[in-house]
Amino acid sequence: MEQKEKIKLACEAIASKKGYHIVVLDIHQISTIGDYFIIASGSNENQVNALSQEVEEKLAQQLGICCEHIEGDNGGHWILMDYGDFIIHIFKQEDRNFYDLERTWADANNVTNLFFNE
Repeated sequence: MEQKEKIKLACEAIASKKGYHIVVLDIHQISTIGDYFIIASGSNENQVNALSQEVEEKLAQQLGICCEHIEGDNGGHWILMDYGDFIIHIFKQEDRNFYDLERTWADANNVTNLFFNE
């Protein structure tokens, strides 16, 4: 199954639950931890949790893939979902502003328009 199909479905799942500021960064040339980051925001803790659950369900149901590791799913401020070749970061907006992964990974290519147009 093609990697782009997985990333596109993850972005669509986030958008379907009103996640916003969805960004896809290509990190494969600057890191060995994965090929892509998906970064998205939710407006509150409940929405952040709902976004991660929707991604997990859609990828499992439609593509038969499961998340290898999830961190931070209790507090609803920042959930990291590791799918091996791509990693999803879902933030409450205030926490996203604080951690500013887009700045931290500024050397990565923003390829959001290849997968998803918000």
